[in-house]
Amino acid sequence: MALSAEQLSSKRQDGKSATAFRTISEVAGVLDLPQHVLRFWESKFPQIKPMKRGGGRRYYRPEDLDILRRIKSLLYDDGYTIKGAQKLLKDGGEPPPIDAAEVPAKAAEAKPAKAEGASDAARQDALRQVLAELEDIKRLL
Repeated sequence: MALSAEQLSSKRQDGKSATAFRTISEVAGVLDLPQHVLRFWESKFPQIKPMKRGGGRRYYRPEDLDILRRIKSLLYDDGYTIKGAQKLLKDGGEPPPIDAAEVPAKAAEAKPAKAEGASDAARQDALRQVLAELEDIKRLL
């Protein structure tokens, strides 16, 4: 990743350069996320690889911060699940563009399926998946 002279010489609000490593508390502050969420994402997304020093202290590289921003956007802004975001990042792809004209059509298509009733097995599978994710989070806490 080549950085311009402007990026190299620029200082962030925290007084560090754009290329400086950051601690988990600094990253949590920048992304407005709790530290435990970052640790959880680290366990779910192999793309996040902070350096660890003595005592297990994490130091995030600028590339890690970019990936974390992308994950936060996928999960919080775009509505992806952890598994969906994992697949998207693994495939290295971008989310498909959403055509505003398609959204009402897709919503209308979904209503009859709900009215007819989705199978109980499909609902149970979805609930099991959510429960498994919550149990993973609980173990990290």
